[in-house]
Amino acid sequence: MNKKFIVAWIVLFVAWFVGSFVVHGMLLRTDYMQLTSLFRQEGDEQKYFPLMVLAHVILSGAFVWIYARGVEARPWLAQGVRFGIAVALLTIVPTYMIYFVVQPMPGEVVIKQIIFDGALLVILGTVVAWLYRNTARPVQAG
Repeated sequence: MNKKFIVAWIVLFVAWFVGSFVVHGMLLRTDYMQLTSLFRQEGDEQKYFPLMVLAHVILSGAFVWIYARGVEARPWLAQGVRFGIAVALLTIVPTYMIYFVVQPMPGEVVIKQIIFDGALLVILGTVVAWLYRNTARPVQAG
């Protein structure tokens, strides 16, 4: 771990935590409020909040670690967008599809979750690519 990694981890943690609040606490709040049997009551959620913080620490650290290991000497913006899309296709899309299969979540809410969280990951991909824009290794042929 170097200074760039630690800084990127912290930046991504803050960006992801804020972005998740925007997506789930603001954009999807009304949808979630109608699904009282699927979610904890607001007061009950608070006692588990440290786990939410820990999850975002883990997510952001892993996100930066994977990006830092594969960054190449190519345009940073395109790399960041591709990385965000790849992570969304690996995590967000299948996870919400599986949740839809096993719990009675309305399809419209699942589509919103995929779109909003997918967009957030593309934004996060561009942020980490920007942070690593001058440290890429040259692309090797073959």
